[in-house]
Amino acid sequence: MTSEARMLRTPPPFRRDLLVQAWLVVKALSDAGDAIFTIAFAWTAVQIASPAVAGLVVAAGTVPRAIVLLVGGAYADRSDARRLMVLFNALRVVVLISVAVWCLAAPPTVALLLTASVAFGLCDAFFEPAAGTMPRQLVAPTDLPGYSALSQTLSRLGTMAGAAAGGFLVAAFGLAGSAGLNTLTYVVVIVFIVLWLRPRFALPRASVKQSVLRGVADGFRHLGKEHATRTLVIALSGLNLAVGPAISIGLPLQATAHGWGAGAVGVFEALVGGGAMLGALAVVRWRPRHEATGAFIALMVQGAGIVALGFGSQIVVGAGSFVIGLTAGFASALLSSTFAATAAPDYLGRLGSILRLGDDCLMPVAMAVFGLLAGILPLFVPFAIYGGAMVLLMVLPLRNPQIRALTLSTPVEA
Repeated sequence: MTSEARMLRTPPPFRRDLLVQAWLVVKALSDAGDAIFTIAFAWTAVQIASPAVAGLVVAAGTVPRAIVLLVGGAYADRSDARRLMVLFNALRVVVLISVAVWCLAAPPTVALLLTASVAFGLCDAFFEPAAGTMPRQLVAPTDLPGYSALSQTLSRLGTMAGAAAGGFLVAAFGLAGSAGLNTLTYVVVIVFIVLWLRPRFALPRASVKQSVLRGVADGFRHLGKEHATRTLVIALSGLNLAVGPAISIGLPLQATAHGWGAGAVGVFEALVGGGAMLGALAVVRWRPRHEATGAFIALMVQGAGIVALGFGSQIVVGAGSFVIGLTAGFASALLSSTFAATAAPDYLGRLGSILRLGDDCLMPVAMAVFGLLAGILPLFVPFAIYGGAMVLLMVLPLRNPQIRALTLSTPVEA
């Protein structure tokens, strides 16, 4: 471990690290609660407003989150991550209780939903960068791939379970019941952080004498100087830009064009989700010595899977969906851990915010362009363009000798 990230206590081997494993289970429980509330929130919005207004309500939180996210990253690099996580989870609890109390006293309104959506977006802008620094504080760099893989697997299971139960719960208990249940999951997270979650590695902190806005600018300057980190951020920012539109827009278009029905879309997306869990679990048991290189090669295979979605055969589209999920789970666990281990520890919050902001800002454009291409060209063309773009994008990091040399099998210097 570097002198910059001083060890506070010696962690046990990851497979016997009950504290970290319990934390990941608690996080997955919170993800299940979020999925339940998200379904109830969207369902309520559709019931009380027009489709256009409902879409605005559901997406309202993304704008304040995007505006404040970089500031949240700056605070994550200069403050105690645990305190930020507790504070903003507590604020989420206040929002949820307010929603539940309102809905018990009166019918939900568009104003209520808009306020809740914006409040959650602001909380996300501070919570997520702080939470993004925790893996580096909990486990050694050599264990980060296993941590990321197990975290993603449990998170997907929690989200799937919450989504499956969410429709039944909102029908039985309404928005108030779903908000109350999600409140309980956040309370569990807060209690766990306060009583049990203790960092094992102390990360250096950014200067508090520097203004927050100057700290944000300093994050961009650091990214400009660190070539390997910049390449990782660009690759991670573009990770979903090809596959997101292909899954979200392309699969429904394929099913509609060939008369497969909505059920086929559900099956394809289930194959993506199942493949992603298997891909992430594979990292727990096995990982390449050069994690980033293995991940980028897997993403080249994912590009081929995206192209396969453009063929008018259910078997080929199903196989492509499974390959996309498998490579996504495998590559995401490897790349997120490589980023967490190799980025300068006092810039983790800011760099993570830049990464997230890039994905948030570029995804609507990628969706719109895919839809435009699908509307004016044969349907296989946008799949081929996006899949080919993914393959070409992966050439950039694979040609970088610094990226190819990265390995977490030995201690990483920050």
